[in-house]
Amino acid sequence: MVGRPAVTGELDVARRLLSEAEGVAVLSGAGLSAESGVPTFRGEGGLWRSYRAEDLATPQAFRRDPVLVWEWYAWRRGLVGACRPNAAHRSLARLALERPVAIVTQNVDGLHAVAATEEAGEGDPTPALPLELHGNLFRDRCSRCGARAPALPDVEPSTADSLPRCSVCDGLLRPDVVWFGESLDPSVLQEAFGRASQADVCLVVGTSALVHPAASVPLSTLRAGGSLVEVNLERTPLSPHAAATLLGPAGEILPRLLG
Repeated sequence: MVGRPAVTGELDVARRLLSEAEGVAVLSGAGLSAESGVPTFRGEGGLWRSYRAEDLATPQAFRRDPVLVWEWYAWRRGLVGACRPNAAHRSLARLALERPVAIVTQNVDGLHAVAATEEAGEGDPTPALPLELHGNLFRDRCSRCGARAPALPDVEPSTADSLPRCSVCDGLLRPDVVWFGESLDPSVLQEAFGRASQADVCLVVGTSALVHPAASVPLSTLRAGGSLVEVNLERTPLSPHAAATLLGPAGEILPRLLG
């Protein structure tokens, strides 16, 4: 059943588990940011001109036609950059600023970081900054030396000569996201699994739990004796393992769950 309101009993169970937990891990997915209007660029309606995301977000496509790939990413940055954190992002940021919480995200939109900065105000947002398993759309990485830097404010992908270059080695920059066929950063992945294994509760929000290895992060909490709380529009492969599954929009459920 899709969109069933969170059952009061399950909400109470989830609240109790989170209140008693000394450490919490969060795994967030595309469903969280969809409520902010972030498009998925996949499936029906996910075409850009005559291309699918799967045709452009690959190392092969970048080697073949970096101008085309950069044109697509410049368009994506414009769309996603106009989106704002929703109530779910803000609730998680406030939680992480108040107590030990590790936010792990599959999203590349940077909205967790925006929420952390805004909720921290004059304070330090670092505790609420996420581990980004799939990279960040608003960060660049050199295709030659691997150096990373914040995205340049204006990329003009009209010709090969206009594409951004690395300030270290003059290599061609690319968006710092994990493309189809690429492996996740092993250091980020190791930290995500480590933080999850140390958590008493893993809160899984807005993910189908189908994309691995990210979908395996909550299992580290379970194997270590912790509990799983799930917030999603519909049940997932993780639901049978969850102490509480709260069905509905994260932007409505998380403020109720986290206070």
